[in-house]
Amino acid sequence: MFWLLGNCGENVSQVAPDELLNRAWQDQSWAIVPFEEIIPQWKVLSIDGKSPLQQGALEGYPLTVNFSIKSETPLPEDMFQWLVEHRTNRDPQFMTTLMLTGTTALVRAIGWKMETLGMTYPAQDILNWLLEPDFLHISNEVSFNPKCPPANPNQTSLMFCSRPEYLELFRAIDVEIIELSGNHNTDWGRDAFAYSLEQFQKEGWMWYAGGWNAGEASQPLLIEHHGNRIALLGCNYAGPPSVWATDEEPGAAKCDFDRLEGQIQSLRDQGFLPVVTLQHTEVYQSPASETQQRDFRRLAQAGAVILSGSQAHFPQALEFYHGAFIHYGLGNLFFDQMDIPVPGTRREFLDRHVFYQGKHINTQLLTAMLEDYARPRPMTDEERTEFLREIFSASGW
Repeated sequence: MFWLLGNCGENVSQVAPDELLNRAWQDQSWAIVPFEEIIPQWKVLSIDGKSPLQQGALEGYPLTVNFSIKSETPLPEDMFQWLVEHRTNRDPQFMTTLMLTGTTALVRAIGWKMETLGMTYPAQDILNWLLEPDFLHISNEVSFNPKCPPANPNQTSLMFCSRPEYLELFRAIDVEIIELSGNHNTDWGRDAFAYSLEQFQKEGWMWYAGGWNAGEASQPLLIEHHGNRIALLGCNYAGPPSVWATDEEPGAAKCDFDRLEGQIQSLRDQGFLPVVTLQHTEVYQSPASETQQRDFRRLAQAGAVILSGSQAHFPQALEFYHGAFIHYGLGNLFFDQMDIPVPGTRREFLDRHVFYQGKHINTQLLTAMLEDYARPRPMTDEERTEFLREIFSASGW
């Protein structure tokens, strides 16, 4: 690359490939690596607004090198085939993007805002983020119910329901995947849970971590896209027991870590990349709790490539463990906690995971701030800097 970029400056050094990542983390420096060597531990930077992790063609990217081959005689068939297969080290046809988000609970103030300002009001400032990935995940924690009364922003009861018309928000953001591990989905009874499943089915939305019965709720959601095989699994650890699916009744999947370990190992043997989301215990702090670390790390050792905490109203730390990317809590997506019950609940992560040729290669951390009890917006540069410094410090980075 040096012939392309020019002579090295005094602050540029050449490092052996196997030492590059550790050196960059140690020195807090930048590095230039080929696309095929991107791994989750790298933070991939955009240049002039362009990133190799974006979908589609990458026109005008300054670190692109074009090449051509000219031969005066026909190329041997095996060489020609090799050139066809290796014409680029970045082919969008092999890329898949999955966005994981935090808690969605369309109740109280956010429901009232939707009823007064429009059903799509909560998404208006981050709509482009939500529409971009191949697969958008929503952790829906409150069931839809035709008997649900109009939203009350001053509601004090923690028995929640969402009105059916709120589904328009999900249609507008083009959701594909709904997680059902939340602990409020049976607040108005299991009939509301069943009604929600019926609506999701009509819309063609996929779901996991919950279902018509305990057997279905514990099954992975399998996705094959652009040659990438992804399996989503999830469960509810926090309870209460009334939210767990039974052999005959709908509900959330109860966490059984022995079962999850076996599923993860079996899925890896089949060539799937397991992505696990847990409705774990809630802690209003950035560092992960000891029980969170115990359970998330156990599943990382079993072979999960991504683990994400769906329970968190307060965004939490990250780590790389046993080859897995762990984010202990993303915070809310659509919920009305404006620094309530503690300061910090306005802050949100949306994690954009990128897969390429059967591997999880990177995660981009999008950060938002809740406004008006209902509407997340992209953080300012100053807000994002302060937020990430706090989270990275809690992560031991």
